[in-house]
Amino acid sequence: MSLLSIGKSGLLSAQVGLATTSNNITNANTAGYNRQVAIQSDSITQYQGFGYVGTGTEISAVRRYYDNFLATSLRNAESNQASLNTYNTQISQVDNLLSDTSAGLSPALQDFFNGVQDATASPASTAARQSMLSNAESLVSRFQSMSARLTEIGDGVNSQIKSSVSEINSYAQQIAAINNTIAGMTTETAAPNDLLDKRDQMLTELNKLVKINVTQGDNNMLNVSFGTGQPLVQGNTSYQLATSTSDTDAGHVTLGYQTASGAFSELPDSVFTGGQLGGLVDFRDNALTTAQNSLGQIAAGLATAFNAQHVLGQDQNGDAGTNFFNPISAYVGPSTKNSLNSTATVSATVTDASALTSSDYSVDYDGTNFNVTRLSDGKVTKIDPYPQTEAQVIDGVSYSISGDAATNDSFLVKPTYYAAQQLSLAISDPSKIALAAPIATAAPTTNVGNASISAGTVDANYLTAGNQITSTTTLSYDKASATLSGFPANQDVTVTGTDGTSTVYPAGTAVPYTDGATISFGGVSFAISGTPADQDTFTVGPNTSGVGDSRNGALLAGLQTKNVLNNGSSTFQTSYAQIVNVVGTKARAAQISSTAADAAVTQATNNQQSVSGVNLDEEAANLLRYQQAYQAAGKVIQVAGTLFDTLLSLSS
Repeated sequence: MSLLSIGKSGLLSAQVGLATTSNNITNANTAGYNRQVAIQSDSITQYQGFGYVGTGTEISAVRRYYDNFLATSLRNAESNQASLNTYNTQISQVDNLLSDTSAGLSPALQDFFNGVQDATASPASTAARQSMLSNAESLVSRFQSMSARLTEIGDGVNSQIKSSVSEINSYAQQIAAINNTIAGMTTETAAPNDLLDKRDQMLTELNKLVKINVTQGDNNMLNVSFGTGQPLVQGNTSYQLATSTSDTDAGHVTLGYQTASGAFSELPDSVFTGGQLGGLVDFRDNALTTAQNSLGQIAAGLATAFNAQHVLGQDQNGDAGTNFFNPISAYVGPSTKNSLNSTATVSATVTDASALTSSDYSVDYDGTNFNVTRLSDGKVTKIDPYPQTEAQVIDGVSYSISGDAATNDSFLVKPTYYAAQQLSLAISDPSKIALAAPIATAAPTTNVGNASISAGTVDANYLTAGNQITSTTTLSYDKASATLSGFPANQDVTVTGTDGTSTVYPAGTAVPYTDGATISFGGVSFAISGTPADQDTFTVGPNTSGVGDSRNGALLAGLQTKNVLNNGSSTFQTSYAQIVNVVGTKARAAQISSTAADAAVTQATNNQQSVSGVNLDEEAANLLRYQQAYQAAGKVIQVAGTLFDTLLSLSS
């Protein structure tokens, strides 16, 4: 080969090197750009008899510096970062709401029970009663406003989930399209580096939305999946995700595939991990639902326990107490997939504050039985018998099922999720507050002995038909037999000693007297203490002058410090404090994890950029190197020209 051709090959190679280096410099700040290097090699040498002589140089490839391991590590770190940052942003809102010392629930609870105590101290005062009602209205408003804010956060999450799904679908379509273009432009020795960079950047952005797995496909195409292998892109084909309303809960957005026919195929939330979507789903299904259910548990527990005690009292008009709060009905969502021939209906009402949990439940008919499944741990309780003869109470919720069910009928029951929103007062008249007890006891002044009788209380059995005291019952002590007589003829009598031992005496029999023992019949309890004389009497009758009585009010006020919730292990205040603590702990953990994720992304970025990133100092040195090579190759061409001119002059 001539000297001129050798110089020309060097000139062209240097020109490619200059172009590649210049391209690196100008794209140093381009997102997703991987630096490129012109790979130069010598041309085929020629044998000249005395040996092999070089024929110049050539560019064998423009290499893209890309490390799949480092790129995958960076994508994983960014997916985790996006998930944690999203979760942290969302849970911070809930944490701020619950822990607010002025707008949280604790001050409203305290004010409410302060009002109960003030009314108990002055039961005849209309002002004190009205103040109690006002504090109750404020408490109801606080429950409702907090529930509304949590619902608002949930609506925002649902909106973001839908937006994320739209973005995921857009990236999936673009990746499938660029896969097709790359496949068409790829040769055995070269690939379109700029399109590969663009595709990698799309994968990076997609991975920030949901954690993906990328595998190599045919002809330089990539396959993309998520979760446990659910496909998003297969070669040049993309799969579309979609959102839909839950079959059993109109307020819950579900995720799945949009099929070719337009139908919706639901996927479990557990497959959506990592990325913004994973963080939203995790927050919604765990932290937000837990906060809403737990807040509702307190609301439903307060309403149920307060009502249970309030109906045992007597109001200012002498009437029996009624519900102070309206009863809490659980949300029941029949599945839209239930048989059209089914007429089954399920109703559920909270009846027992102590047994109430913060879990949701699934009620399913298997063709023979209805089974109630506690979703928090999978515990199954059968409705027995079915058809029902009376409502069945499960975890503090009374279930009533009617109609004809079809196999696989399903219902979602949420006893507490909407309870805080549903909480409301049942009375508005201060005189209807039942602060007095419905019974009155007395020991006549004509008694000779020194025995006394306690004021007396009633329990839920008092509300059973026939147990209410409408006339005075007189108990008489017989010294010879040391017994009390005169109890209602149709009611057993239970005597509980100071040691806690109870003895039941059949109706109509005399009851041995025990100093200080508690005597109970028909839901009425009282104690007689001291030494009665023969024929001393004690009376138990209706409370006919209870305007100044506050015995039931004291029991209502005592609910503040009574372990009512969670099987009698926590008060309303401690339960709320536990919610605040749980959410606060999650928020703090999310904040720490988010900070750690940021550091992990920084480290992974540095590692990836050490291979694929553009170093401007290095590129500047390459620019000078290629410039000098270009100039030198030009000099070779100049020398070749001079030699050619000399040969021409010799021939003439």
